[in-house]
Amino acid sequence: MSSSTGNAAAPPPGAARGPGRRRWVALVFICLAQLMIVLDVTIVNIALPSAQSDLGVSDGDRQWVITAYTLAFGSLLLLGGRVADYTGRRRTFAIGLAGFALASALGGAAPGFGTLLAARALQGVFAALLAPSALSLLAVNFSRTDERAKAFGIFGAIAAGGGAIGLVLGGLLTEYLDWRWCMYVNVVIAGIAACGLPVLPAEERAKDRTRFDVPGVVVAVLGLLAVVYGCSRAEEDGWDSGTVLGLLAAGAALLAVFAVVETRVAAPLLPPRVVLSRTRGGAFLAVGLGIIGMFATFLFLTYFMQVVMGYSALKAGLAFLPMTGAVLVAAGGVATRLLPKAPPRALVGPGLLIASGALAWLTTLDAGSSYAGTLLPTMMILGFGMGLVMPPAMSYATHGVGEDESGAASATVNTMQQIGGSIGTALLNTVATSATADYLATRPKSPAVLHEGLSHGFATGFGWAAAILFAAGVLILVVMNTPRPAPGTAAETAFPAHAA
Repeated sequence: MSSSTGNAAAPPPGAARGPGRRRWVALVFICLAQLMIVLDVTIVNIALPSAQSDLGVSDGDRQWVITAYTLAFGSLLLLGGRVADYTGRRRTFAIGLAGFALASALGGAAPGFGTLLAARALQGVFAALLAPSALSLLAVNFSRTDERAKAFGIFGAIAAGGGAIGLVLGGLLTEYLDWRWCMYVNVVIAGIAACGLPVLPAEERAKDRTRFDVPGVVVAVLGLLAVVYGCSRAEEDGWDSGTVLGLLAAGAALLAVFAVVETRVAAPLLPPRVVLSRTRGGAFLAVGLGIIGMFATFLFLTYFMQVVMGYSALKAGLAFLPMTGAVLVAAGGVATRLLPKAPPRALVGPGLLIASGALAWLTTLDAGSSYAGTLLPTMMILGFGMGLVMPPAMSYATHGVGEDESGAASATVNTMQQIGGSIGTALLNTVATSATADYLATRPKSPAVLHEGLSHGFATGFGWAAAILFAAGVLILVVMNTPRPAPGTAAETAFPAHAA
């Protein structure tokens, strides 16, 4: 990386676009959009049983309400990021907000399963535009080290803890209003976020917009679609299914072809230099692997609290709030202060190891485990660890790229989040289900034995998640190599003319 000292005398690029309070006001609206995207994953999970009953959806078809969103979102993110670079981030942000709101309204008013499914797919399409444009707007708006640390601390806290908020909000809306409000609430959030369009950074587009990487688009979309769909099928069919193995193999082959194509086209969808940096690559890995721990916790503990402990959906959602508080403390209080002073691996690596320790503790889970004695402390430790991971990972994922490639970098980190979540959820759910089946196979059937079997399965899944996060923490400590930011200077700005 080039030194930042040569840029110290000149104001960073973002300063001219978002002076004073304006950029902090813009941050509020950017974070609202990000919160809406994160909420939509868990809030629909809570609403799904009521929606299934209301619309007469079969057990075999209900998974498509989740899968339709993740397929569209995960497979189109890279395209959405490049569209933001080509057409302008603010314009893409506005289109994404409007489209997501309209799709949510359609889902809330859905008279049947087909309409709801179409609405979920459309939400994924517009989320693929909205997510990378929001992150790249943030990167453009904040370039000084101290301001960037605060901004990404807030943004990272939302990325790490927003899912828990979705569980609470989904429980409240479903229990006291109707499941349809879990869709309608996005219209309200999008409307508020749209009020911030005038204070967003001035419109910028990629300098070379004469060509578009059509081969890269086709291969990337098909490859990501195969991987995400394969992982979603693995939850139901198992990892040894011919269909699953075929989809994953096809996805891997297509993504390998995509990597070759990107080195040969004039205007690549994902420029190789974006991912070849050790620090940016480490940030992508941290998000992709770290999210596995969060998804495992949401999935397993939601079922544990409702099935084994007898909590209602609302009570289970509220039980996750302390974890959100721990994320906020770590991201907003600790990471924000250390990010301008410490190398990124000094936060990301230890954060993943702390989260791994919390998941290792959860391997002691059994049917007699209490909320105060086991769940509360482990969730808070996990939240604290992930609060250290997400702000620097999100910040350095867009660090040092050219301004006309910020959308591609932002889309890549969001893609890693989606792929990590899909693979992690499918893998760990399969592990837990198999462990439960093995436990119950040799024991007499009773409610108490069933609860013990479920707890054993969840504990086994947590063990795998702990191992993955531990390996990720060690890997990040080795891979990430960006040094501590120089004190008293403008940061090496987010966009230093392709510095390598």
